[in-house]
This record gives sequence, structure tokens and C-alpha cells, in this order.
Amino acid sequence: MSVKVAVVTGSNKGIGFSIVKGLCKRFDGIVYLTSRDDARGRAAVAQLNALGLSPHYHQLDVVDRASVLRFSDHIKEKYGGIDILVNNAAIANSAEWYNSYEENKNIVEINYKSILTIQELLFPLVRNGGRILNISSDCGHLSNIKNKYWIGRLSNKNLTLNDINEFVQWFLEKSKNGNLSKDDIADNATFAAYRVAKVAVSALTMLQQKELEGRNICVNSMHPGLVRTDMTLGAGFYSADEAAETPLYLVLEAPATLKGSYIWYDKKVLDWYDCNADYYFKTATLRK
Repeated sequence: MSVKVAVVTGSNKGIGFSIVKGLCKRFDGIVYLTSRDDARGRAAVAQLNALGLSPHYHQLDVVDRASVLRFSDHIKEKYGGIDILVNNAAIANSAEWYNSYEENKNIVEINYKSILTIQELLFPLVRNGGRILNISSDCGHLSNIKNKYWIGRLSNKNLTLNDINEFVQWFLEKSKNGNLSKDDIADNATFAAYRVAKVAVSALTMLQQKELEGRNICVNSMHPGLVRTDMTLGAGFYSADEAAETPLYLVLEAPATLKGSYIWYDKKVLDWYDCNADYYFKTATLRK
């Protein structure tokens, strides 16, 4: 009988850390806390050790292909596979509502393009019947996009990876040329890169589900709520431990029929395609 393995990316602090903590308490197997920075990762493990919990640690920088490969080889060699994979690693631009092209590019690289690398190198290790959770955001609901052309392409039931990548590329080119219209994205295009990256992740989740359907793997994306973390500069309506409850439910307890869905922080499954819904992120919520 093979040992069960759970992996949480970007988990040295915030929601990722709380998900690792919860998995250590409830998951019957090995739990990997991973982080880009080795020292911070090991300090986080020591914090959990002090609580009597014993996560394993491995360095993992999701935007560094070589790092993802090293981690993949490590898991393959030691355990042969993964049962739970939580794609949590992300950055936001909470301090500034509008960012430079370089900052936007970096946000897209970490929040969206890294998931493509993980999909290529770690998804093949996910065992049949496993669970994958992409941590998205309310910025990841389709209602964040107001450009009619892109709403049409992204909501097409025959969506392809090419559609998603071209959407992301369109945004980056507009950002580079300084001609993104504030009407193209909700809330006057505040936090535009984060919205674009997370919408791309939510859309990608549905494609991933189609690809993995034959292996009975559940892939979902979810909005963890506005959580008091470093990423939100302390703004939010609940703690990281509280925010970890729905992710833990999705990877440990949710029915296996819940697949390819976009889920709200209260476990409610939302219609991701409802572009006229009021689910998009509003900067007003950050004003304390």
C-alpha cells in the first residue's frame, strides 16, 4: 500500500500555511510544506513542529522550471505519486491599484503561468482518484472581465488553452503599450494583472478537469475570501485558519462529483460563466 501524499505550494505563510496545518491534523499521509525561500520554509516547519505537527519540507519555486523538476523527481523517487495537490503559490499587488508592465508581467508569471508548469510536471504524478485545488479569488470570476470580445471567448464551452493564453497575452500587450481601457476590466481596471491571472486560472481549471476526467481526478478552483494576510496588507474579514476550512473540505471531504467547479469561500458552487453577476472584486472592500 503506497503512502498518501499531499502537497501545498507557497505554504510558508498565509492560507497555504493554514492548509498545511489542517492537513497535518486531518490527512492520513505525508504533507509537504513548500516554499520558494528555503529559510522561510524551514522556519514555518519549525512553527508547526512546535504545535506537535510534522510536515515534510521541500524547496519549490513554482516559476523556476528546474525547481519544479527537482521536486517532481523527489516525489517520484520517494513516494511514486501525489494524492492531494493545492496550487496556492501567488502574489498580489495590494499596495498599488495600478502597476507597471514589469510588475504586471511578474504577477501573471507567478499566478497563472506557473500553473502551466505545475500541470506539465506535477499533474502526471497525481494518482487516479486524486484531488487538485487551484486557489483562485473573487478576482478570478468571469464578471471581472468587461470586454465583450473576451467574455465571448472565455465563456465558449469549447474553450481551449490557446484562448486563455491569448487573453493573457492581450492584457500584457495592452499593459506594455499603456492602452488598456479601464472599461475592459471591472472596478476601473484596478488590480488588473491579478484579475486577469486569476480569471485565467479559473478558466484553466475547467480544461484541466476535462483532461483528467478519465483518471477520476477532481480539479476545482475556489475563492478563499478576503483574508487577513500579508498579501491583503492585513485587510480582510477572517483569519487564514478560518479561510483554510473550505480548501480542506474540498480536498478531503467534498463529494467526488464536485469537479471543474468555481467555489466561493462558503462552499457554495457559483456559475463562473455569469459575467453579469456581482462577484467581481471591489477595491472598496480594502478601505478600512
